[in-house]
Amino acid sequence: MSETSPTPVPAAVPVARRSLAPDLARGVMLLVIAAAHGRIMAEMFGGGHATSTLDAVTELLLPMLVDARGYPMFAALFGYGLCQIYLRRQAQSWPWPPIRSLVRRRGRWLLLFGLAHVVLLFFGDILSVYGLVALAFAGVLRFSDAKLLRHAAVWLIVGSGLYAVLLTLGSGDTTEGATVMGADPITDLIGRLTMWPVFTPFMFVTTVFPFLIGVWAARRRILEEPTRHLALLRRVAFVGIPMGIVGGLPLGLHNMGAWHGGTAAIYGVEWLTTVAGYMGGLGYAALIGLIAARIGDRPGRIATALAATGQRSMTSYLLQSVAWMILFPPYLVGWGPQLSAASAVAVGAGVWLATVLIAELMRRKGWRGPAERALRNRTYRVRAPKPLAAAR
Repeated sequence: MSETSPTPVPAAVPVARRSLAPDLARGVMLLVIAAAHGRIMAEMFGGGHATSTLDAVTELLLPMLVDARGYPMFAALFGYGLCQIYLRRQAQSWPWPPIRSLVRRRGRWLLLFGLAHVVLLFFGDILSVYGLVALAFAGVLRFSDAKLLRHAAVWLIVGSGLYAVLLTLGSGDTTEGATVMGADPITDLIGRLTMWPVFTPFMFVTTVFPFLIGVWAARRRILEEPTRHLALLRRVAFVGIPMGIVGGLPLGLHNMGAWHGGTAAIYGVEWLTTVAGYMGGLGYAALIGLIAARIGDRPGRIATALAATGQRSMTSYLLQSVAWMILFPPYLVGWGPQLSAASAVAVGAGVWLATVLIAELMRRKGWRGPAERALRNRTYRVRAPKPLAAAR
């Protein structure tokens, strides 16, 4: 075969050979993201008020159980997946430059997909953030474990600190219940495009630490072989989740109006909540790993449906955004201004459940997620590396 002959798109890993834990984790954590986004979208359109005891309890529990959990855990799984790509290509004797090109090409396409997501649907896109991380940090896939963990420690401190500063500075920009979006579709489009260059670096600084931890975990196949790492998973789950709950309590009390503080106090609470989100998100992932180990090779209907959602996590994430765009703006269904804090979270959970049902239907039909298929086709439409082509 010629050295310049293009290779076909590699076949995706067959479902029967996929590990349950990563897919199950993605499927479950999409619920966390949907609950958080339901609350945020209600606020963006002038709703999300706390008008009852149930709303007050919701305001207390969101920072303790939901906020800052979903994105860090998905960032860790993104790092896990990129490291799997690197290890598989390395096992196929690919040299580093083509692997680096592959990772960065995936990052560029994620960046473009994310921009399209913003233009069409949702201001709070995370795909473009992951694309930037892949472009900027492809080289960490070759780091030693010690160097990788040193970088992770630095980004834990720097990322959480910068994120807390930005949250503190932005906390006084709008009053409670202020309408940020919803005038008309064109105004909302301009608003999304205006927020995107601010939101993307804002999320970037808090994504790097869990991404690096995900790379480290993939080297040990922690989620692919959870039964070999039960002790570690138990420590992370039974320490991380309580730390997340306790660390989110001060912000929950603040959101309820139980206490008020100055800028320094708010900064400290935002920083604590960010770190608690890291710990809680990783704790959730570890707990799901333990559940997957307990389930073994015979998942029931619920686990199978959740794993099907995780296998189509990008499609499910985008479907959530379609639901937000239909349900919340006043020029469409118009629920946004009418929802309280608790009802907005309930709508988010309902949207997540709908995506689970859609994913399960796609699994039964043998359909892969269209977003995953599109990203894969564009990422792997490449020429074979020279050593591999010469061997053929």
